Amino acid sequence: MIHPSLSMDAIKCSSTFVSRTNLTTLFSNHTFAKSPAPNFNRRAAQPLSLSAKDTRISEPENVVVVEKPPLSERFLVSDGLPSPFGATVSDDGVNFSVYSANSVSATICLISLSDLRQKKVTEEIELDPSRNRTGHVWHVFLKGDFKDVLYGYRFDGKFSPEEGHYYDSSTILLDPYAKAIISRDEFGVLGADDDSCWPQMACMVPTLDEEFDWEGDMPLKLSQKDLVIYEMHVRGFTRHESSNIEFPGTYQGVAEKLDHLQELGINCIELMPCHEFNELEYYSYNPILGDHRVNFWGYSTIGFFSPMVRYSSASSRNFAGRAINEFKTLVKEAHKRGIEVIMDVVLNHTAEGNEKGPILSFRGVDNSVYYMLAPKGEFYNYSGCGNTFNCNHPVVRQFIVDCLRYWATEMHVDGFRFDLGSIMSRSSSLWDAANVYGADVEGDLLTTGTPVSCPPVLDMISNDPILRGVKLIAEAWDAGGLYQVGMFPHWGIWSEWNGKFRDVVRHFIKGTDGFSGAFAECLCGSPNLYQGGRKPWNSINFVCAHDGFTLADLVTYNNKNNLANGEENNDGENHNCSWNCGEEGEFVSISVKRLRKRQMRNFFVSLMVAQGVPMIYMGDEYGHTKGGNNNTYCHDNYLNYFRWDKKEEAHSDYFRFCRLLIKFRDECESLGLDDFPTAKRLQWHGLAPETPDWSETSRFVAFSLVDSVKREIYVAFNTSHLATLVTLPNRPGYRWEPFVDTSKPSPFDCITQDLPGRETAMKQYRHFLDANMYPMLSYSSIILLLSPIDDS
Repeated sequence: MIHPSLSMDAIKCSSTFVSRTNLTTLFSNHTFAKSPAPNFNRRAAQPLSLSAKDTRISEPENVVVVEKPPLSERFLVSDGLPSPFGATVSDDGVNFSVYSANSVSATICLISLSDLRQKKVTEEIELDPSRNRTGHVWHVFLKGDFKDVLYGYRFDGKFSPEEGHYYDSSTILLDPYAKAIISRDEFGVLGADDDSCWPQMACMVPTLDEEFDWEGDMPLKLSQKDLVIYEMHVRGFTRHESSNIEFPGTYQGVAEKLDHLQELGINCIELMPCHEFNELEYYSYNPILGDHRVNFWGYSTIGFFSPMVRYSSASSRNFAGRAINEFKTLVKEAHKRGIEVIMDVVLNHTAEGNEKGPILSFRGVDNSVYYMLAPKGEFYNYSGCGNTFNCNHPVVRQFIVDCLRYWATEMHVDGFRFDLGSIMSRSSSLWDAANVYGADVEGDLLTTGTPVSCPPVLDMISNDPILRGVKLIAEAWDAGGLYQVGMFPHWGIWSEWNGKFRDVVRHFIKGTDGFSGAFAECLCGSPNLYQGGRKPWNSINFVCAHDGFTLADLVTYNNKNNLANGEENNDGENHNCSWNCGEEGEFVSISVKRLRKRQMRNFFVSLMVAQGVPMIYMGDEYGHTKGGNNNTYCHDNYLNYFRWDKKEEAHSDYFRFCRLLIKFRDECESLGLDDFPTAKRLQWHGLAPETPDWSETSRFVAFSLVDSVKREIYVAFNTSHLATLVTLPNRPGYRWEPFVDTSKPSPFDCITQDLPGRETAMKQYRHFLDANMYPMLSYSSIILLLSPIDDS
């Protein structure tokens, strides 16, 4: 993830080499618009205590508390239970429970849908500390009619930022465990009577009539070594008018288009953030495109248990339960097609930003618990987004495990990709062994944010009886300079986005000297990185992802073109390892266009023949372009929309090539090994058999791989600007036959058995193959297969 306010030059979180960050930059220093406190009109109860913010009371014991039993006009009120956290429905009513260690009073606010629109509270119930508090947990049980009723909390206590406390009883807060959050009706649309970018929000009260028919759905439990991952954005996938569906830009829309992914050969989708976020967080007019900047990607979570409600076809007009069920339907329909669902989770920071940010939930519930703070209350900023989630605090790490378990069990999600996952390895605020492990450890003098070898939160996730069975993928770096690719604490089950694979492959394919040996390591699954019993599938291989150039732009632009982001081209990565093939931009000569298509095929071949787990980015299968913009976080427009019309245009060209290569990988027993290949199976070659060239100037890498299905495959990459003639390994009784040659025009770039004109095409190669040779053009790659010689 790249935050809009930080250039990748500064944080280097998507390149191989990470610069050190000065300690002072770790504290938040970004400007957030101060959000006005929610202005709800109270209908019923008065505050339980005087506001510590208003009176500037320095000690909690000076707060005036009026002891009286909780009362309600509409609900029967009883003590309730401290667990489970959140709102839990039963036959008799709903139990509400929330952790807040440092508050001195709590009020539950009940709000009807109509009152929410008018910024009113329908009823408030003051909680009695003697009856409704156990330890640091406030709780209450309510019985009554909860139809169209939402809820939130008020807490009071110190308002002392220098001590890490932001209690304000005038603010209605979201429950951190809320299963759905209601705000505006439509994605990116301001309310008719409200120009605020932060609308009033409230939590859904669960009901017993929200049953969902899973139709016997069970986890697919696909072997990770067999996955082909497709990173996608829910809204962007179907929002373009060419999708021709009833509800574009929704969970339902994705479900309707899953057949496209099945046709492509995808068996795992990685959804960019689908937790509730505020898309108008960055809302401002964009004079470059004439529209408005929004938080399109969603890397700024408000509620980690709530699906993004405005990705529902009904949005909040028909209540939030519809969003939960539509997400479940998406998962169920994906599973029917043999496709697993992985969620991109942003458990490294929240939308509340730094000290100038809005008070929405965690900050008002217990700021000093949920965020990583310095001794004087400053926010550590390892995320680059203003705050850092205090992941290894005992309460926070339990919250994280509860959240992941909910999505795995209730929503049937198959795994998680952890954005800026290295933050989860950093020590929490007030780190000490007794606090974290339950006992003192001699020599334990870690300061806040120091990476630890056995992070408690990762330990809990990795050894949880439920979560140990799902896919766990780390983005093994953060914005504070920590880079852990190959070194992320893994417990034998974690995989990593392999950023080094991306950088090495980009350099080698564009013809940079000195990368032939590193490229060979990548083809083997990066055994140099994944040691100590780790496997090739611990490496998630990718060339392109949501942040950075698309595959088409990678071969079209030497320089980023981010002016449309409104930051004077200062955002986004400057070092993209890209090459425009001789001319910058889209309007170029025919020869340059041909070379670009060849390079796109070369990249895809490298991804499909490498050991490890390949991941492709939405739209790369047809050559989607963002016009050279490598940080499109703020665009709800064509830059981020999958173009179904363009995909159809490319159906007989690049899309066909990608589909056939994925199918080929699936058919080959040797292209998804459970362990790193050895000399028994793998041979390296140069321009002559078994004579590889690993010199600094080598731009040729070739290998043959024994395969129980295909007998043997031969793969070669020539990234030189010169053509060459390759001598092939001699296999008596067999002839090498071309399957892929990226230098050939479609459809002869991939010669299948059913290809019309196949025999004619094969005759063109015959005199070379009879001599056990093959000509390779510059910047091309080939895949050859063994075929028995027919003496007749």
